[in-house]
Amino acid sequence: MENKLPHRKRLRLQNYDYSRVGAYFITICTKDRKLLFSPVGADSISARIIQTTFIETIEQYDRVDSPIFVVMPNHFHAIITISRADMESATTISDIVQKFKRYSTIEYTKAVKKGILPPFDQQIWQRSFHDHIIRNRDDYNEIFKYISENPMRWYSDRFYAEEKGL
Repeated sequence: MENKLPHRKRLRLQNYDYSRVGAYFITICTKDRKLLFSPVGADSISARIIQTTFIETIEQYDRVDSPIFVVMPNHFHAIITISRADMESATTISDIVQKFKRYSTIEYTKAVKKGILPPFDQQIWQRSFHDHIIRNRDDYNEIFKYISENPMRWYSDRFYAEEKGL
């Protein structure tokens, strides 16, 4: 009997250079959609760790910026812009996200070890992330609005309802 592994859907656009100049919308979810950064809109320690780590990660790259991002209880959204790519040391969106996930996990773990945050199950982030290549100004404006309004929509989210037993 043949043991077939599940076929994973490709998440990145094949043959696209993710170090190209442009704007990218990313979404990263917590593992199993655990609510690690609750409550939404609050100045929680866990959300501040994620926010600070993201800013510090972006600042490590020349010509990379993030005009908007939001830390939600079980996911993270951001627009990342690359304004110039040096071919010799071109940074990709995957490089940035990988570094962010690694550093935020390290910082979160430090807070757990100090007893500031509750333990988590093996990893904070799910494998991979979702991306969308922003193609024009209208697309950019729509995504920017979506990110900025995301905290207000949390209370109608199914994960919020599950958390509250609704």
